[in-house]
Amino acid sequence: MKSESPNSQQANFLYSNLLDQLNPHHPLLQLAKVIPWDYFEKELSVLYSHRGKPAKPIRLMVGLSILKHLENLSDDVLIERWVQNPYYQTFCGEIHFQWKLPCDPSDLTYFRKRIGNEGFEKILAVSIGLHGESAKEKAIHVDTTVQEKNVTFPTDDKLYLKIIRRCLKLAKREDISLRRSYQKEIKVRKEALRFRSHPSNRNKAHKAVKRLKTIAGTLLRELQRKLPTFILEQESENFSLYERGLKQKREDKNKIYSLHEPHIYCMAKGKLDKRYEFGTKASIVKTQGSNIVLGALAFEKNDYDGHTLPAVLAQVKKLSNLIPESAWVDRGYRGQSRVDQTKIYYPKPTPKNTSKEMLRYLRKQFRKRAGIEAIIGHLKSDHRLDRNFLKGFLGDQINLLMAGAAFNFKKWMRAFLFWLRFYWAIYSVDAFFTRSITKF
Repeated sequence: MKSESPNSQQANFLYSNLLDQLNPHHPLLQLAKVIPWDYFEKELSVLYSHRGKPAKPIRLMVGLSILKHLENLSDDVLIERWVQNPYYQTFCGEIHFQWKLPCDPSDLTYFRKRIGNEGFEKILAVSIGLHGESAKEKAIHVDTTVQEKNVTFPTDDKLYLKIIRRCLKLAKREDISLRRSYQKEIKVRKEALRFRSHPSNRNKAHKAVKRLKTIAGTLLRELQRKLPTFILEQESENFSLYERGLKQKREDKNKIYSLHEPHIYCMAKGKLDKRYEFGTKASIVKTQGSNIVLGALAFEKNDYDGHTLPAVLAQVKKLSNLIPESAWVDRGYRGQSRVDQTKIYYPKPTPKNTSKEMLRYLRKQFRKRAGIEAIIGHLKSDHRLDRNFLKGFLGDQINLLMAGAAFNFKKWMRAFLFWLRFYWAIYSVDAFFTRSITKF
């Protein structure tokens, strides 16, 4: 059931309003004034029931979602700091200072599932709209990156050990008597894997991996024989995942790298420090001059960069109502020259009769395009795109959209601070000359 947000106009004779005690020029308070909270109330209220216990206010949950990526905080840390920070509370619509936690951290998870990908696209669209005409440029820059998932570097022995642990846990939960638990042998095999990189231990480690695979397969087949039919139906998806993990080979495609995140895939982007990254491909779109993030789209499959352009441009049109005339990309998109009404430019040899002015123009534009790499770096280091802790492919989409929205909000706040300092500088100079003229 939907609950009502606090009325900021309502006065209280016992407690003063928070806005009367805080710095009115604080960027976070100014951002709260320009965000159309009524729009979120109207658009997201249809996702709530008219019966049951009232949920947390929509403004509170949207405000917490924005602050999470704006300040690069986890759910738990965000809730703790919300109680300590009056600016966070005012941003989320509170009128008086609160001493209690606003919600349980798990409520943010339920809220993300409730509004889904479309709800967070609306937040990104609002962050774009705050910049007005600056976001209406006809030229855009597009690039892809890897949104890494919160998984360890995958190896066969890790996968087999996880399958064994899950099978033993299921057997204990359902009170299934196994012929053998292999606990002592598993401990011995794990010790054999500790120094596998040493030449004298390679054969021993290789045998240990093969034995762990055998143990995992044995436990899985025994559970399939002894479990009741309705439990087998409940665990059918997990069992099929285990079987895929046990059957896959080194050269196979669509491999499983993580049991709790089976949708992720391996990408080699040619980086010196990271040869392989495990997650999902993410496409970022920004304006050419104002560097505003216009689009952020995750892909469930590792598609060729050029094939991602139609979906990316469709999202840009949906969020900003803009059909760009030109898109500047890197050589990873070669082969694409036009997508609908958008001309695609990427570095390639030019004809011999190309004028010097055109060569100079192209060189300048491609150098500008390299600026998107810095934007991606800020998204990763400042707005939680470096490692995604949200579960599933839906979590990949949400994390990417909110990183882009947080970047736009932060950009608006920096612009407000710049013009505020500029105004105070002009005011100080004017006041100085006024006092000087009055003195003389």
